[in-house]
Amino acid sequence: MRLLRAARGRGRGPGAGPGPCRRPPPLAALSEALRLERSRRSGSALVFPLQGLARCLLPGAEAAAPGLFQPDLAALRSAERLFAAGPGHAVAYLSSAVRMEHAPPPALPEVCFIGRSNVGKSSLIRALFALSPAVEVRVSKTPGHTKKMNFFKVGKYFTLVDMPGYGYRAPEDFVEMVEAYLQKRQNLKRTFLLVDGVVGLQKTDHIAVEMLEEFGIPYVMVLTKIDRASKGLLLKNVLGIQEFVKEKTQGCFPQPFLVSSVEFSGIHLLRCFIAHVTGNLPTVEDS
Repeated sequence: MRLLRAARGRGRGPGAGPGPCRRPPPLAALSEALRLERSRRSGSALVFPLQGLARCLLPGAEAAAPGLFQPDLAALRSAERLFAAGPGHAVAYLSSAVRMEHAPPPALPEVCFIGRSNVGKSSLIRALFALSPAVEVRVSKTPGHTKKMNFFKVGKYFTLVDMPGYGYRAPEDFVEMVEAYLQKRQNLKRTFLLVDGVVGLQKTDHIAVEMLEEFGIPYVMVLTKIDRASKGLLLKNVLGIQEFVKEKTQGCFPQPFLVSSVEFSGIHLLRCFIAHVTGNLPTVEDS
């Protein structure tokens, strides 16, 4: 099976562990993001960056097509509460594993994050958990930092898995580790495939898509580092991915999610989608 064999010999590093408590960045909170949007009159660019991009570059275009994920404010706030640790609600690093027999029991709905080395995966996960600053997700400037599957538990609601990256410096047993997880993890509800928003889909990303399609895994694409891309370049990459998803995939959610771990653009929406696909937002329509 070729799948990710072409990506072998490259990846990302031991991603997590408990650490000192930090103060959450202001924009990690939905209320602060909304306040900044109002002050800048920037529409919904922080919370809904895809719609903001469409309005900016394609005047008169519809903000969203029917059937896409557009939660209301109440749903966004409900999701935010899930990611914020508090009394009786622990958000914490759970464990790491290199083999499925070492993974925690599949007791809760689960999502996993996978992507090329240096795509910004650990930075994104740290931004998602920014409202629970005691959760430390280690981020390295050196590609290939995550070498194990790192599991995080969000109360009694779901678990999130940071997978090793494919491409540069992936662990030697990367293929066996990831394929075994994707095929055997019966509580896996959605895989988040991260794509660099500056460079768009690469050859190794296409191989990852082939693997997910072959296994029949439902997945969604997330464009990272959108703060580093010009609006024109970002639009080009978004349109290219949307066309690719429409023509070449069956298991991919049609709406890409745009995020910046630096500016917190799209983070609140992505939290909400995670809450939804793990069954924790029953009022939002199925996706």
